[in-house]
Amino acid sequence: MDVQAIREQFPILDQEVNGHPLVYLDSSATSQKPIQVIEAVDEYYRLSNSNVHRGVHTLGSRATDLYEGSREKVKNFIHAKSSTEIIFNRGTTTGINIVAQSYGLANVTKGDEIVITPMEHHSNIIPWQQVAKVTGATLKYIPLQEDGTVALEDVRNTVTTNTKIVAIAHVSNVLGTINPVKEIAQIAHENGAVIVVDGAQSAPHVKIDVQDLNCDFYTFSGHKMCAPTGIGVLYGKQEHLEKMEPVEFGGEMIDFVEKYDSTWKELPWKFEGGTPIIAGAVGLGAAIDFLTDVGMDNIHHYEEKLAAYALERLSSIDGLTIYGPKSRAALVTFNLDDVHPHDVSTVLDTEGIAIRAGHHCAQVLMQWLDVSSTARASMYLYNTEEDIDRLVDGLLKTKEYFGNVSY
Repeated sequence: MDVQAIREQFPILDQEVNGHPLVYLDSSATSQKPIQVIEAVDEYYRLSNSNVHRGVHTLGSRATDLYEGSREKVKNFIHAKSSTEIIFNRGTTTGINIVAQSYGLANVTKGDEIVITPMEHHSNIIPWQQVAKVTGATLKYIPLQEDGTVALEDVRNTVTTNTKIVAIAHVSNVLGTINPVKEIAQIAHENGAVIVVDGAQSAPHVKIDVQDLNCDFYTFSGHKMCAPTGIGVLYGKQEHLEKMEPVEFGGEMIDFVEKYDSTWKELPWKFEGGTPIIAGAVGLGAAIDFLTDVGMDNIHHYEEKLAAYALERLSSIDGLTIYGPKSRAALVTFNLDDVHPHDVSTVLDTEGIAIRAGHHCAQVLMQWLDVSSTARASMYLYNTEEDIDRLVDGLLKTKEYFGNVSY
C-alpha cells in the first residue's frame, strides 16, 4: 500500500489544527472521506437527483440505477448470495433494531434466552434488553477472559437449547478484540439459535464473507468505512427476511393498499419504507469501489502492523494502562494514571491530535474494566507510524503537564 498516495485522497487530512498538522485517530467513531466519495455524492446531486423506483423519466431512472447499483456492490463486498438480502438503512443501530423488533419479537417467548457479551456497544445491548422485557425472555452474558477475549468453552457453556438469539460484535469498539464469530455461529446453530453480528468495526477493515461466517444477520455503517453518515446495511439470510414483518410502514415498501389491509413489496424493498437514503447509498457504493481498489487484505495487513507498532510505542509510557488483548484490531484504548481521559483528549487536541474519550457507548464493559471512561486512539488505512509517534509525544507532554500541576 502506498499510504502517502492514499492520504492525498482525503482532503480533510491536509490541514492544521491548533497550529499543528492534523493527526486523526478517531476512525472507530467515524472515518474520513476520500475525494472519490465526496465527488460521487456531489455528482449525484448535480446530475441525477430524483426519487427512486417511482418515476419513469430520465433522472428517476438514473437515480434508481445508482441506488440499486450500490446494493449490488454491497452484495459483492460482503459476499452475500443475492442483492435481495441487502437492506439499506441508517446504520448499524437501525439494522440491529430491525432484527430485534421484527425477528426477535416474533420468535422469542418467555423462557427463551438471548445471549450477548459484556463488550457490546449499547446498540447491541439495549434492543435485546427491550425484547427480553417484552417477551419475558432471559438476557445472558458470555463471560470475558481477563484480556477481554471470548473463550469458545464459555460460549458453549452459555448458549443452550433455550437460546434463540446470539448477538455479538465482530470487533470490540473498545478492546479491539476480534471475536471468532464463525465458530460462535456454529455453536449457536447447533443449539437452534440464530446469530446477529455487529460488523460496525469489522466491515471497514477486513474482508467479509457472510456465507463463510454463516451468520444469519450482519449489520454495519457506511460512515465508518469512508462513506457518508446516515447510510448503513443490514444483511439477512433470505429465509429469515422472507418471514419477517417490516418495522416501518408507508411509501416505497407497499405492494397494494386497500382501505383496511395492505400487502408488502418483495425483498429487499419491504424493509425500506419512505424515500430511501439515495445519496448515502451512492456514496457507499463509491466507498466500496475505493476500498476494493486499495484491497481489503492490504488494509488488514497494514493495520495489523500499525496496531502492533502502536502497542509497542504506547507500552513504553510509564503510568499508561492499555486495555484489551495483544492481538487486536487497529485501535488502542488506554488510561493515563491520575489524568481524566477528557483531559488527555483536550491536551492532545492542542497538539492537533484527535482521539476519543469517554465510555464509548460501552458502559457495561466500563463496569467490567472497573473504570468510568477511557481514551481511545483508532487507526485506519490513512494513518502512519508518524501519527503514532505524534500521539506518544503528545501523551508524554500531557503526563508532564499534569505532573507539574498543583492541586
